[in-house]
Amino acid sequence: MKSLEQLTDSVFYIMAALAKPRHGYAVMGLVEETSKGAFVIGPASLYTIIKKLLKEDLIVLHDNTDSRRKVYVLTEKGRTVLREDIVRRKAMIELAEKGLERGIE
Repeated sequence: MKSLEQLTDSVFYIMAALAKPRHGYAVMGLVEETSKGAFVIGPASLYTIIKKLLKEDLIVLHDNTDSRRKVYVLTEKGRTVLREDIVRRKAMIELAEKGLERGIE
């Protein structure tokens, strides 16, 4: 993923969840809990995205991985990409909030 490429909501949620080491089902649970059930990522989508994130060096297998559960965590590159997307999303929210306050100019 190029740093200029926008993250999809699914990728954003997964990367945000992997700011701390977590296994796949913990990621799915955190996303569902954080979004109060409004956003759910199924196992097929999760593991497809995890494969892409691994390939792009945005996440790595964490040292504490055992044979039953693979634990993943963001790389420095992944943290940079996530930070850039947070800035982009904050700008979108600010535009929307200002538009709602006084009508988009």
